[in-house]
Amino acid sequence: MSASQKRIEELVRILNKANIDYFKNDNPSLGDNEYDHLLQELKRLEEEHPKFLSPNSPTQKVGGFVSEKFEKVIHKQPMLSLNNAFSADDLRKFDERIQKEYPNPTYSCELKIDGLAVNLEYIDGKLNVASTRGDGQVGENITENIKTIKTLPHQLSKPLSFEVRGEVYMPKKSFEKLNEERKANEEMLFQNPRNAAAGTLRQLDSKIVAKRNLNIFLYNLVDAKDYNYQHEVLALFEELGLNTNPLGRIVKNVEEMIAYVSEFERQKNELDYEIDGIVIKVNELKAHETIGYTSKHPKWAIAYKFQAEQATTKILGITFQVGRTGSITPVCELEPVFLSGSTIKRATLHNEDYCKLKDIRIGASVVIQKAGDVIPEVAETIKDEEFYQLEAFTMINNCPSCDFELVKKDAEHFCLNKSCPEKELASLRHFCERNAMNIESMGEKILEQFYEKGFLKNIFDIYELKNRYEELIELPGLGVKSIQKILDNVESSKNNSLDKLLFGLGIRNVGAKAAKVLAKSFRSLERLSQATAEELNAIMDIGEIISFNVTIFFQENPAIIEKIKSYGINTVYDGVEIKTDHFFSGKSVVITGTLENIKRNELTETLENLGAKVLNSVSKKLDFLICGKEAGTKLDKAKEFGVRIIEEEELKGLIV
Repeated sequence: MSASQKRIEELVRILNKANIDYFKNDNPSLGDNEYDHLLQELKRLEEEHPKFLSPNSPTQKVGGFVSEKFEKVIHKQPMLSLNNAFSADDLRKFDERIQKEYPNPTYSCELKIDGLAVNLEYIDGKLNVASTRGDGQVGENITENIKTIKTLPHQLSKPLSFEVRGEVYMPKKSFEKLNEERKANEEMLFQNPRNAAAGTLRQLDSKIVAKRNLNIFLYNLVDAKDYNYQHEVLALFEELGLNTNPLGRIVKNVEEMIAYVSEFERQKNELDYEIDGIVIKVNELKAHETIGYTSKHPKWAIAYKFQAEQATTKILGITFQVGRTGSITPVCELEPVFLSGSTIKRATLHNEDYCKLKDIRIGASVVIQKAGDVIPEVAETIKDEEFYQLEAFTMINNCPSCDFELVKKDAEHFCLNKSCPEKELASLRHFCERNAMNIESMGEKILEQFYEKGFLKNIFDIYELKNRYEELIELPGLGVKSIQKILDNVESSKNNSLDKLLFGLGIRNVGAKAAKVLAKSFRSLERLSQATAEELNAIMDIGEIISFNVTIFFQENPAIIEKIKSYGINTVYDGVEIKTDHFFSGKSVVITGTLENIKRNELTETLENLGAKVLNSVSKKLDFLICGKEAGTKLDKAKEFGVRIIEEEELKGLIV
């Protein structure tokens, strides 16, 4: 095998894996710039050695995957990707190609929103089906999730039937809030708003989607034969109530195009959403068919990709953080470097596999960038002559806090020592957090101070603090008022609902949402402790992993309920009880169409309180389809599968 063939096969393997990580797992393993660089190398090698071109190459297909979790939607017209430009020269070459086919064009320059491409079908002005790009030919039906976007009209101002395309994105503030919540739950953080938006749209529970404050910009009419210009299409969208990006511009030539690109490359960090480039389209729509398409790209458009702001620095050391579950996360300590408005001193390295993929070594020079201009990451390790003299990364074998031998599970390493100081401190922080017991004034520094003094070792010691009043007021920096406020907040936390307590207990994999589901289902800590894994697993949103960890927790802590009660802490849920003996109990339900007498979200909550599982898509296993007016394809599919259809009039008598 020649060196060229070997490199082509290696690049195909690396890039195909990166596509799976990016499109399917919403967890990119390569930065955008690194991916683009490798893809350009692959294109060049395939052009030089066409006999080694494989149908499996990422250059031969539109990136993307269709999840089995969602109903499939076949696109009437393929959702193609765009060819990329990386320099002013690339843009000039693009203009030269266009001029040969269509002289003296104007161009529509539009911000390239860093989100998830979607296709929306409106029938007689009513939103009918929304789908993802998928593999370009077939996408995922995400209609119910799309409907949670507040700026997207379900009914247009005119009864038009057409398909439009756009980009769903997550605003920066929403992204920051989401990652704060995930950090509190010790869940993996989203690397950037794009992956957060994609992960959100693929949620099976539209109520979760609604809470994450997604937004959308529309930019393309699928069949625009009745219009002459792209800017006319965008004006039509605005007239109909569809949200378009207001910062687009029509330019007359390539130099104006380059000036527009430069303007927003400077201003991109000032926007409240992420952009990763500029999309340039020939403004004259009649020219599109003349200029044509490839199998992957329209020839009349191109995407200019911004270079990520990067900085070169050196890895001074690698430290290892211990989470409350005992998870060990390597972190590289960096020679301080200023990047995108802040000084970067540290970057997470995720796990052992990531460190080996990036070939992380202490003393190595690395290129740092902010993923989505937010989270610092190592984009590239610089392999100069000095690099090969450095020691390769090796994962530690023992906990950095207690020296307990680590255990590897999947890609992660864990400390299983229950008395590990860092685990104990992390558990205390978690218990006091806002989403858990919400004990105000018990911040990280206070907890560390109390822990070091021996006042706190476990969560129950928090409720013993009132017996240490005289010792507490002797501590530096804490006065009588501060101590009293802490003790008052500790006391008031006893009245929290069961879901807060459950989350605070730190049962593995039980986040805030799962804690609420469990609390609503079992109503008391005693009933939950007696549940079997089978009973737990039967509950919607509670899978085998959570079921196993809940049962193990109570087996390993048989006296915990009595201890909790002895401190006067509430152990019951104060919300609505879920019924187990109702008509809808244990049944799977899909809601479709427009309901006149009840809002969809209210009906969903009512059905869940009656014990139903409210789903998004129709299958042969579905029990009921609740059908309002102007129902679409879900009604057709339910009839095909023989699913019982319940109309709104009948529903009134069933939900009492």
